[in-house]
Amino acid sequence: MELIEKLGDWVNESKNIVVFTGAGVSAESGIPTYRGNDGLWEKYDPEKYANINYFYQDPSYYWNFFKEVRSPVLQKAKPNIAHKSIAKLESLGKLKSVITQNIDGLHKEAGSKNILELHGNTRMFSCIKCKTEYRMDQVNKLLEKHLPPECSKCNSLIRPQVVFFGENLNPIILSRAEKDLSQCDLFIAAGSSLVVQPAASLPLIAKNNGARLAIINIDPTPLDSIADLVINISVSEVFLKIVQGIKS
Repeated sequence: MELIEKLGDWVNESKNIVVFTGAGVSAESGIPTYRGNDGLWEKYDPEKYANINYFYQDPSYYWNFFKEVRSPVLQKAKPNIAHKSIAKLESLGKLKSVITQNIDGLHKEAGSKNILELHGNTRMFSCIKCKTEYRMDQVNKLLEKHLPPECSKCNSLIRPQVVFFGENLNPIILSRAEKDLSQCDLFIAAGSSLVVQPAASLPLIAKNNGARLAIINIDPTPLDSIADLVINISVSEVFLKIVQGIKS
């Protein structure tokens, strides 16, 4: 409890907070990490459905995974207390941006505005040829006719707007993230194992620019030793208490 109170004091003192979120935040909304604990997730290999080369080799593999596993999970998932609390920090003028590794779109649904999605968004799709964009509900309708789904304008392949294994991060998004890190005074890493690069280097950039570094994660991370504060409990529990303690 003392650690949460300390973080709460830092939040009250700060004016340019950057929150960095990982899979641990979405897990509290019922979204498993790659394999998850469900038998359907075990049926599909992330080295295939998340790999860009395999996607173009056999797009039906990804789209079967999406139809059977990903889409049903996303349709049921709702923003949890952590997502809502982070959005609240922004509405109170405390939060500069939320940088996320997650692709589920729950930060936007919770009300956050300045969101930098490092790995894209699995609720949005586009044609690889004519670039026509589709929402998830539109793609689900196309999947009823064809698998993989075909673009309604040019009949070409549709892909999710995510960064697959084997693809580079969007340089514009990465540049905006680095700019925010150069200006933030408190960097909170929440629900991330901090092992995936280059996203895991962002806390180091913030700290090297003079920001305090707080890590909230159930399990230890490789950056715990350099953090100013480490809290190993539920992300939602921490953010709820922080928002409740914000001074107007």
